[in-house]
Amino acid sequence: MEIRIDGVGKLYKGSVRGLRDFGLRIGPGVLGLLGPNGAGKTTLMNILATVTRPTEGTVTWDGVDIVHSPDTVRSVLGYLPQYFGIYPNLTAVEFLRYLAAIKGIKGPSANRRIDELLQLVNLADVGKRPLAGYSGGMKQRVGIAQALLNDPKLLIVDEPTVGLDPEERVRFRHLLSDLSGERIVILSTHIVSDVEAAATEIALVAGGRLLLHSSPENILATVDGKVWSCVVPSGELNEFRGRHIISGAIRRSDGVHLRVVSGSSPMAGAEPAAPTMEDAYLYNISAVGTEPGPAAGAATAGA
Repeated sequence: MEIRIDGVGKLYKGSVRGLRDFGLRIGPGVLGLLGPNGAGKTTLMNILATVTRPTEGTVTWDGVDIVHSPDTVRSVLGYLPQYFGIYPNLTAVEFLRYLAAIKGIKGPSANRRIDELLQLVNLADVGKRPLAGYSGGMKQRVGIAQALLNDPKLLIVDEPTVGLDPEERVRFRHLLSDLSGERIVILSTHIVSDVEAAATEIALVAGGRLLLHSSPENILATVDGKVWSCVVPSGELNEFRGRHIISGAIRRSDGVHLRVVSGSSPMAGAEPAAPTMEDAYLYNISAVGTEPGPAAGAATAGA
């Protein structure tokens, strides 16, 4: 079970580039696609879900080109897009039963699967209420349930924790980890903590390009010895920000306590700090457009 993405690009009207020479190989597990808004993550998700076609390059599922044979992947796909629509007058049960029928799941099998999924996403008690009365987070959980209806081998979720409260987000991360066994799960988000908690591999994306593809541990290693804590006066903060990558700032009585990502000590008195995934993310994203840049070299190896 493998997805291969080779030299994929997407050109929109107005010469806007969604993806540029994108290459990636994805196997079973949870791949976290991490990047800023506008990085190209949703474009890639839409191509993998056969919603849109690439302008150039190829995407294969177990060796079959999904552009020429889209049903090959559609039959094993579960997809939660970033903007998920519902029928507000239907209950969650009615809505899921309707989508189950579209996916060819009918009768007792559909009813059993819907009951299981409503339990899984913590909506069993409100499954017969109209969706119009659901909160944003509840609607998102219905979206997660519909993506799992056919027990997919490929599960794609685009910004799935938007609208979820902290407890629901933790529950969803655990759910993704539990689902990842013998299937490919692709989680696209700009929320570093979601990827850090759930992903077995991470792909950093910016400007439509793959910057880095590796394990969380290897990505953290890119900032070993490059994270510092220091204190600067409030009046010097803006000038300091212009020279350094700052991943955290807390104002206290003696000044602004900063986490700084830098290849060398940013100032006298700075002390080394243990790196986090957010530090690694900011460091590699900041390298976009630099030569040679730490991310540029890593992208070639990861792709």
